[in-house]
Amino acid sequence: MVIGVAGGGAAWVLIRLIRLITNIALFHHVSLRERSMMELHVSWTIVLAAVIGAIVVSLMAKLAPVIRGHGIPEAMEAVMTKQSRIAPLTAIFKPISAAIAIGTGAPFGAEGPIIVTGGSIGSLLGQVIPVSPSERKILLASGAAAGMAATFGAPLAAVVLAIELLLFEFSARAFVPLVVATSIAGGMHSALFGNGPLFRVSSHGFAGLDALPAFAILGIACGGLAIVISRGLFFVEDLYRRLPVKQFWHPAIGAVGFATIGLFVPRILGVGYGVIGDVLDARLAIRTVAVIAVAKLVAWWLALGSGTSGGTLAPILLISSSFGLVVGSGLNHVLPGHDVALGAFALVAMAATFGAATQATFTAIVFVFELTRDYDVVLPLMLATVLADIVYSAVNDNSLMTEKLRRRGLHVGRHYGVDPFSSTRVVEIMTSVVVTISRASTVGEARARFASGGHGAYPVVDEENRLTGIVSRGDILGNDCGDDEPLMSLASADVVTVGPGDRAQTALRLMLDESVEHVPVVADGMLVGICTRTDLLKVRQRQLDHEQRDPGLTMHPRWARLGRSAR
Repeated sequence: MVIGVAGGGAAWVLIRLIRLITNIALFHHVSLRERSMMELHVSWTIVLAAVIGAIVVSLMAKLAPVIRGHGIPEAMEAVMTKQSRIAPLTAIFKPISAAIAIGTGAPFGAEGPIIVTGGSIGSLLGQVIPVSPSERKILLASGAAAGMAATFGAPLAAVVLAIELLLFEFSARAFVPLVVATSIAGGMHSALFGNGPLFRVSSHGFAGLDALPAFAILGIACGGLAIVISRGLFFVEDLYRRLPVKQFWHPAIGAVGFATIGLFVPRILGVGYGVIGDVLDARLAIRTVAVIAVAKLVAWWLALGSGTSGGTLAPILLISSSFGLVVGSGLNHVLPGHDVALGAFALVAMAATFGAATQATFTAIVFVFELTRDYDVVLPLMLATVLADIVYSAVNDNSLMTEKLRRRGLHVGRHYGVDPFSSTRVVEIMTSVVVTISRASTVGEARARFASGGHGAYPVVDEENRLTGIVSRGDILGNDCGDDEPLMSLASADVVTVGPGDRAQTALRLMLDESVEHVPVVADGMLVGICTRTDLLKVRQRQLDHEQRDPGLTMHPRWARLGRSAR
């Protein structure tokens, strides 16, 4: 609840700060009123403001380098490699740097910065109160989701995004606090910004199955657009790295680039939510929309590739919605049947392209639906988004969110499942036939057993097969006791054990905590098996076996016998 309130407050501050800096830097007066870039008086002062803003961001990045870029990869890296610890400066510098960049015209959205800011709040709370790294990860994800919910009024999408990109798990312990935080933050959005969807789309008829082929084609095309968006950004980033100037000046070079484009197409400057609304309502000419899409894409490449501070979502939404409008117009002319409203094409393209480029497909579906609350377009939305994901995944192994991590040597998987160690019982993997040493044996007999090879440790049992201890190779070979000494003088009587009904995860934890390689399995005091590191590997082998394809009915032995009988 605390994180939800803090996330809502952070969103309110960020949005107000963006408006204030925009009005000062671009419109030259002090105000918190939201202004459209169509009201902007175009002059070369736009370039000057953008360059000054970029230099300020570069100065801030010298103190907090993590503020560079759109921020989500850095939050993912904190979860994966830093036990979800984010420096306190990040919570302050990220929103301020993003507000400066966006306020001076950078073509970014507020979603990346607010996700990082909210995540930083959650991480800081997790560093103050006594929690485990796993619990701190949940607090970080809850803060990120709260920031997104408070900014866009999309709590469901915020929850899904946190699960897909930050938590790397789907469990009740994570889901409950995540939902609490986003619920509070969603309520903060209503209290601070009002109710209703972020984008209001005009009513449109949906033609059912007749229109799905058009949306399927659109989904495939959006997969291609997502490839262009991501590959282009990676290419521009590589170009910046090859420049013979220090990284400090890269944002200023990018500012000159996007601001120059803004002189000719001012609609591409800033967040651009108003332009997205115009595209969704089909209030702009097709040629104008096409120009906006290309100009926004190039400007965004130049800005984000330079390493300044900003988000990815709003630019992708504008680029993809414009693309969808243009493609939809062509499909209405080419395909037979009912004409589909162009706004529907634009809306579906937003989810399809965003989902494919970020590899957060479910988030994209839920997010675009919540932004518009247009239920009529849910079916084509789902179809086009998964098709775009298939196209993108066939070409790219990494998304906009994970490519930077890959370059740092980190791999982010996309599959969530039950931990096999928590679902496998010890009795399923243990070695049942155990080689033991009698309690009555001498040190010499045990020494001969180890010298002849075999195992690294043996359970010690009495005449009734009750476990009385365990002796390891180190206990025997590293000791100078005489051969006639009783074995129990060297064996360890304090033995950690597991039961046959315990989970493999319990045995694994005991091996790690006690630094042992063998854990006897005991039932009612009787030795019934032993669990070793090799046995634990059986758990992973089972998981890999489940990924192997079955031969199918035609190769099944029963069908083969029937085939031979028929012949």
